[in-house]
Amino acid sequence: MGYYLNSNKVYSLYESEVKKPYFVDKTEMLVELITLVEQGNNHICITRPRRFGKSVMASMVGAFFSKGFDSSSILDSLKIADAKKYREHLNRHDVIYIDFSEAANISKSYDRFIGKIEKKLITDLRRAFPSVEFDEDDSVVEYLRSIHEETMTSFVFIFDEWDCIFHKKYTTKEDKESFINFLASLTKGTGYVSLSYMTGVLPIAKYSSGSTINNFVEYTMAVQPKYSEYFGFSDQEVDRLYERYLKNEKNPAVAREDLRYWYDGYHTAGGTKLYNPRSVVLALSNNNLASYWTTTGPYSEISTYIMNDIDGVKKDVALMLTGEAVSSKVEEFAATAMHLSTRDEIFSAMVVYGFLNYEDGKVHIPNKELMDEFEKTIRREKNLGYIYDLANASSRMLQATLAGDTKTMEEILQFAHDMPQYAGKCPSGAFHRTETPLLNYNNETELTAIVNLVYLAARDSYYVERENKAGVGYVDFIFYPERQEDDGLILEMKVDDTPEAAIQQIKDRKYVLKFQGRMAEKKRHAGRIFMVGIGYNRKSKDHHCKVEIYNL
Repeated sequence: MGYYLNSNKVYSLYESEVKKPYFVDKTEMLVELITLVEQGNNHICITRPRRFGKSVMASMVGAFFSKGFDSSSILDSLKIADAKKYREHLNRHDVIYIDFSEAANISKSYDRFIGKIEKKLITDLRRAFPSVEFDEDDSVVEYLRSIHEETMTSFVFIFDEWDCIFHKKYTTKEDKESFINFLASLTKGTGYVSLSYMTGVLPIAKYSSGSTINNFVEYTMAVQPKYSEYFGFSDQEVDRLYERYLKNEKNPAVAREDLRYWYDGYHTAGGTKLYNPRSVVLALSNNNLASYWTTTGPYSEISTYIMNDIDGVKKDVALMLTGEAVSSKVEEFAATAMHLSTRDEIFSAMVVYGFLNYEDGKVHIPNKELMDEFEKTIRREKNLGYIYDLANASSRMLQATLAGDTKTMEEILQFAHDMPQYAGKCPSGAFHRTETPLLNYNNETELTAIVNLVYLAARDSYYVERENKAGVGYVDFIFYPERQEDDGLILEMKVDDTPEAAIQQIKDRKYVLKFQGRMAEKKRHAGRIFMVGIGYNRKSKDHHCKVEIYNL
């Protein structure tokens, strides 16, 4: 066993995953890979956002095929054991497993990065095949060719985090091209490859031309449905994990519906809904709903395009913060450049990195976990101007609503409507910057978006639903409290009508029933329900508000 060749690292990594309480068996994918290995000279690249189980699956592939150890003790009890050719391929292949992030993280230059990999791999090959004659100055490729010619040995290559080097500051454009050529030389046009299995975040399509790595068939979440079921958690898988959680946890604090609200919202090209797997596992393991996302690296870079309003993306981000989806043409190769000049390129990069979901030609923020990260950004960045002011005014809007302070509510709504004509200081306390408003009351979408923005702070302690069936009609917004005994809100808007009429509709159409039913599902109790009516007069441009309390 070597460092890269038939390393026991992959066995240890996968064994530790299998032993975890919220492990999900995805070994059926191996049946498809067995077919590719038997055919020989197959090359696939599966790209997914971070935290979607790519490394777990890579270690699974290595643990199954590698002859460096006996993994039957962990795989015999999993789904793959029922496959017809399970025993025929279990630990029968020479596997070269390289986690490129490991070398990239400990290197200070590209030369050291690639030099370490080549040196260790050559050492592994010399030790494993001592009878094969090598020249001291042979390259890795020459070593592999000599081994194949003399012993007819073929290899399964597993490349995890292939694109990690692209995110290192020390990597130049020339370094990236050199690395692509390195991957191509290892895998393209060689007889010693039975399977190349590569994973990463960035798509390789941009480089798949000419003499580069166009031998790989690429499978992305947004475009290719194949293999989608093996990355991310389906509804049924989360159901089973939740049943396990209820048995494991003495005092469960996480509701099943909360997992959907926090971590669901991604879609595959085939239409399958997916949860972020790592976040689900951490929420159940920690018995706590939280944002387990880290907004470092690519997100920090992409956010600058939003701050600078490149190609007018601020308005679209504002709409997405209210739950809307916006049209976009996703071109996944754009994420490799990080020099983005159009809104489609910016949103494409955000889809690739998992910050947005893409479905039916539109992008949207997939769930509360990501919504919270976007909200933090807009409440922190003054460069966002109008959106920044509205977001920070939202804390005062929520406080005013719960206090029944309709005068302040009307002031904040008027501020949202009248900007940039608003004079003096805005309700958030920040000095108003003159600019054209991003959202107007020109259509129903923008009307609801502005109301949603002025209540943005409510997302910190409420689960907010918009325009869902409630009672015998439709309600505009329901705010379900996350904490036990907190007050809930039901909000109805009326154009060219009174707030009293809005509240009467809440009563007549029995919207309270929806609220009570959902709270019962969550096994929680609210203190009271605040019925909030908002009337907007298109002729006078005035807002009027009314708040009534419904005691449960």
